[in-house]
Amino acid sequence: MSILEKIGLELIWFDSMGAKSSSLAIKTSKGYVVVDPGAAAMQPSYPLSSSKKRELRRIAIKKIAEYVRLSGLIIITHYHYDHHFLPIDTDVNDPHIFNGKKLCIKNPNKYINESQWNRSRKFINEILKQHNLSIESFESDPLETEFPDPVQDLEKAMSRDYGDYMRRREEILFKGRKWFNKLVDLWSNGRWVNEIRLNDNTEITWCDGRCIDYGDTELHVLNPWFHGIEYDRTGWVTPIIIKKKNFTIFYSSDLMGPIIEDYADYIIKLDPDIIVLDGPPTYLFPYLFNRINLQRSIDNLIYIIQNITPDLIIYDHHLLREKKWRTRVKKVFEEAKKHDVLIITASEYFGNKPLIDTL
Repeated sequence: MSILEKIGLELIWFDSMGAKSSSLAIKTSKGYVVVDPGAAAMQPSYPLSSSKKRELRRIAIKKIAEYVRLSGLIIITHYHYDHHFLPIDTDVNDPHIFNGKKLCIKNPNKYINESQWNRSRKFINEILKQHNLSIESFESDPLETEFPDPVQDLEKAMSRDYGDYMRRREEILFKGRKWFNKLVDLWSNGRWVNEIRLNDNTEITWCDGRCIDYGDTELHVLNPWFHGIEYDRTGWVTPIIIKKKNFTIFYSSDLMGPIIEDYADYIIKLDPDIIVLDGPPTYLFPYLFNRINLQRSIDNLIYIIQNITPDLIIYDHHLLREKKWRTRVKKVFEEAKKHDVLIITASEYFGNKPLIDTL
């Protein structure tokens, strides 16, 4: 029996299987918890036909939906469509799929970019429509007006010397602060959505910073971390710590590495038995993802492996979208071998090659 089977952690779908996703389930004494039930078709550069990409996405969504139907609790760490699907998704063909479920989802009112601000409201409203309700009935004026800049807490990342890149980095950080302040204006003045509890036991609550005891399993959803670099325009995600049967699992959601050094330190301090980690988006290298941040991502995982010895690292998601992925991060695999740390993709966990490696 594998360590994941002992814990009851099931990998539902990941990018190594051919559709964008990072979805897993935890079998607890109270029923299933599903994390990030979503999938998206691969990007245009992925070497398959559009029809095949859509087919793989359809297969992924149908499998994820099966787990959602079995679950009592669903956690959504952010509002990218590879992490959640809408009730009206035609591949699911079940608009009532979330009815009666407890949904603990990323707070839609703060530490969220404009795109996900809108997507979160669309998601919530589509659920409410199945009850002949509208999101406007659950809105209010903002409940908070002060939003600390999270970059101020990234002491290690902000104190690092990047040599010749420092000037460019300062420019990026300056623009990032302006972007953040613009979002603060949105959070301070836009209509907020309140948590929702309906008569059929459907619950929609915010997961940020929340501890959930669910049967024999404890889930600690962290406060928002950047989806990538400091002030990453893709916004924030809420990683999850799962504790069950004396095992600790860290689920990264979308950290792209992690790229930020302080996040690597947090993982080391946590010392999890299992890490489910999204790697760097090497398919965007070098045009939309530069060499500095790719190297940060590699260095941070090497640093983690040098300081703790998890039983297993599932290394997948953004990383498995192009053929050269393994070469790009080969030093990570070399370091893992030195320290006897098993690091594999979700496909390899099931005994298969990643689909991208077969194309």
